[in-house]
Amino acid sequence: MYLDIEKQLLWPNPVVSSATGKATTVTGNSGVKMTGPYEYVAPSYWEQDTLQGQPNRKGCNPGGCGGAYGFNTETSMGPAVPPIESIGAMVGKDHLWPVDDVWNYHAGGGEFKTINVFSDALANRYGKSDNVEDFAFKSQMQTYEGVRAMYEAYSRNKYQSTGVIQWMLNNAWPSMIWHLYDYYLRPGGGYFGAKRALEALHPVYGYDDHSIWVVSSQYEDAKGLKLTTKLYNLDTAEKFSHQDSLDAAADSTAKILTLPDVPGLSSVYFVALRLTDSAGKLVGSNFYWLSTKPETIDWAKSTWWMTPTDSFADYTALAQLSKIKLKVTDRTERKGDEFITHVTLENPSKSLAFFVRLKVQKGMKGEEILPVLWDDNYISLLPGEKREVTATYRTGELGSEKAAVRVSGWNVE
Repeated sequence: MYLDIEKQLLWPNPVVSSATGKATTVTGNSGVKMTGPYEYVAPSYWEQDTLQGQPNRKGCNPGGCGGAYGFNTETSMGPAVPPIESIGAMVGKDHLWPVDDVWNYHAGGGEFKTINVFSDALANRYGKSDNVEDFAFKSQMQTYEGVRAMYEAYSRNKYQSTGVIQWMLNNAWPSMIWHLYDYYLRPGGGYFGAKRALEALHPVYGYDDHSIWVVSSQYEDAKGLKLTTKLYNLDTAEKFSHQDSLDAAADSTAKILTLPDVPGLSSVYFVALRLTDSAGKLVGSNFYWLSTKPETIDWAKSTWWMTPTDSFADYTALAQLSKIKLKVTDRTERKGDEFITHVTLENPSKSLAFFVRLKVQKGMKGEEILPVLWDDNYISLLPGEKREVTATYRTGELGSEKAAVRVSGWNVE
């Protein structure tokens, strides 16, 4: 019926009539696949899984698995445990901790009845949690990593990869899995991981080969760019620094350098990427936390919904980051039927301010304002670094209250 309507309307463009990976009667394999995964996979999965590698692995169709090639019409890195406020609204105070059947009731069906695969990875990578606040915050970190990696792999590999669609944008009921923002319209780590990955001019770290790329998703050339690549230890001691001058053609992707083996790295280290234009203005950035312990994937145990991790990265040393206090100022302005709250953050310490979360709420003791559009969130600030971020929301959400900003973070008081 759909195709008949397109004929009647003289639709001029080629179409794929199904989201599945069925071959066409005209050209054979269309490049479309619906291979998953739908369960947690390590960030490196998307770049390491290549069609040229093992195209007929168990659990994958002849077109391969979910890696960054072809057009993947439905996939994700699985569970998306929401921020603590949404968990409380979802499961109630009597079931906040530990994870129980009430949590799993808000998971899925079939192979997705629990969030155990995600939780096991979280405990192995970030350390076991003994309270819901710790579990929820670590979940934002792991989801940020995973969603960012999926989008960056597909954009880095264009046009060998022609598209990817996150399963899914949001849920129709309170859920622990698959969304980028939750039922309560609260954006979590995955939302901001996607937002970071999809900026128009974007520097990317390759989990597969430690390479650094610049991806342009805009339709005009960008000339006179400078890319600064720095590696830092856990104590923010600089271990590597490199600057490259480059031009980024419209809708392009280019490998700029491969990181060398750097001696003396701490077990957790950081890669900071900054891309500036010819006038010195910051036009793209990225910040990765990485482990010297290799994260390996058990390809032989792939199924249609997941590929398990064989050995996990180790981020437990993040617990050693010193507690710090940020300098925070904010102001709110009205534009038409919207308020814009500007927040300036400055890290006056000699330590990293890691994974800083911002909320804007109705007064000092009021509820978080939702829906809200942050231009960035869950950000990290190097010593001395200063940044401004904005939140935009409808005037009716604030009412007669004054906007208040709440700042928290992994090691932020």
